Amino acid sequence: METILKQASAAGGNGDDSRHGSPTQPSNKYDPQYDPLVAPDPGRGREYAPTYWAATAGPAPDDDGPITHDIDVDVAIIGAGFTGLVTALELAREYGIKATVLEANRVSWGCTSRNGGQAQNASGRLTRSQWIERWGRETALRMHAEIRDGFDYFKHLIESGNIACDPQPGGHLYIAHRPWAMEKLRAQSKVLNEVFNYKSRILSADEVKRQYVGDAECHGAMHEPDGIGVHPLKLAYGYLRMAREGGATVHPSSPVTHWETRNGIHYLTTPGGVVRARAVGVATGGYTSQGLHRQLRNRIMPILSNSMVTRPLTDAEIAVCNFRTNEVITDTRTLRHYYRKLPDNRVQIGSRSAITGRDAPNQRHQQLLIDGLHRKFPALKGIQIDYSWWGWVDVSHDMMPRIVQPDPNETVYYALGYGGNGVMYSAQAGRRMAQWIAGHGRKLDLPIFTSPLPGHMFAPFRRLGQRMLFHWYHFRDERA
Repeated sequence: METILKQASAAGGNGDDSRHGSPTQPSNKYDPQYDPLVAPDPGRGREYAPTYWAATAGPAPDDDGPITHDIDVDVAIIGAGFTGLVTALELAREYGIKATVLEANRVSWGCTSRNGGQAQNASGRLTRSQWIERWGRETALRMHAEIRDGFDYFKHLIESGNIACDPQPGGHLYIAHRPWAMEKLRAQSKVLNEVFNYKSRILSADEVKRQYVGDAECHGAMHEPDGIGVHPLKLAYGYLRMAREGGATVHPSSPVTHWETRNGIHYLTTPGGVVRARAVGVATGGYTSQGLHRQLRNRIMPILSNSMVTRPLTDAEIAVCNFRTNEVITDTRTLRHYYRKLPDNRVQIGSRSAITGRDAPNQRHQQLLIDGLHRKFPALKGIQIDYSWWGWVDVSHDMMPRIVQPDPNETVYYALGYGGNGVMYSAQAGRRMAQWIAGHGRKLDLPIFTSPLPGHMFAPFRRLGQRMLFHWYHFRDERA
């Protein structure tokens, strides 16, 4: 595979010598009820969700326009979010392979432009203690090294690319929302410090409220040294610019509506033409349609997350809330609240949302966030909400991501399942998927690289189970 790609790349294998000179404009409205388990595809040329990020990212960089005719390429990447763009960037930089990135709607239209911008030292939903339980201490230590290396790479991309994504470094504050949650945080901190030599600190409620933030629900916290808040769409625009400078082409308004493989060549049908690719990387996150490829059916549990941003706080409001930190913050609810003060002094807060896309616009989901904001900061009761949106998170059935070639006889690869922790690790995942595509993936021997995303026998009934779990989580989280 590596030899084939190198030969094709030397011959000019991205298949299209023309370069589009401006950003592709949307041709269809945003669909607030889009649901990846129901819709056959995410649409074509849709506008961004009405996020704070889309409103403040500034002009989009140039792209290469929609696919307009049949082309032959070395590598096609499906999805122009964080993962897809970094995969294309790494293929160009490290392996001399020019990828063709296909995006159904606008660049970074899905998870990438709808998240909370919290880059943490994590990937997937499991804690490091759970890594030890699942894989043993040695593998858990190597997983930790992989995640830390990913955090360093993430920072390197921002710095080396001069990406003006409004970074807010300082760490991650993990707040106990109930007294009983402190026991869990103390145990977690002990493991981080003693097993992984990752220096976390336990803080009392008084220390948090005096030194960091006056969260009225806080009963103490664990502070981790790694954590950065970013403007996710500005970051994606930086990745887009870097990938294209490396020779990748990025084609918005080009959904893959049919995928067929014949004699080792993948025929990806888009509205404007067929892309014939020797290898395909999938980076579609929570927006992965059920019919995209058989290897992906029922492999992801898409879960909605709501987010909102207030008007800018006044100096008096910042003082009464004692918002002394710009660090990324989460609480210990299973259906956690994540929040931070943005560079323009607004508060962004998010949590889990509706079960289905049809129910997503229901005002009660935003009201749950508003109520959460008021519990944490009573002085902000009644504050104007300037932006509100929701988006799909890709959660795997075993709560950990996969960056893998699921079938060694087929040149198909995917990086999926970050579980809401993809802002940072998506960069490393793109780097690893590029490694797989270039023929070096066999060197990757951690569990997230050596097995496909697991299916689940009850996947067709997942939403019934999700509804029951959400009720249980809420009851457990809110007990005294």
